[in-house]
Amino acid sequence: MVPCCQAEVAAVLRKNKGKDLAKNVLTELWRHPIHTREFGSHITNVLRCLQLEAHGYQVTVTELVGWEHSMKNELIIANFKDLPCNRPAERLGEILQTLGLEEMSGRFFTQM
Repeated sequence: MVPCCQAEVAAVLRKNKGKDLAKNVLTELWRHPIHTREFGSHITNVLRCLQLEAHGYQVTVTELVGWEHSMKNELIIANFKDLPCNRPAERLGEILQTLGLEEMSGRFFTQM
């Protein structure tokens, strides 16, 4: 899959930034607007990979085309292997909690 629609996570990061700055030093990773957009895009793809793994897929992330052609350049390849999925599901939940993205848990579901 070629990831798109990466603005959802960035919007939640932006919305919660003020209250999260005091609680979590990691908020510095997305304090500035350009970083919010780029970090939101990156973490969206990370969460998508964990979600796939939580459903038993083996995931590989690679370049879609050369970087000289596009900055949005990730290709997520997932093959269903019925792999153990507890750890990826736990990690996904931990990331959502650590980054103050708990309200996105419905979007990045881990249970079938």
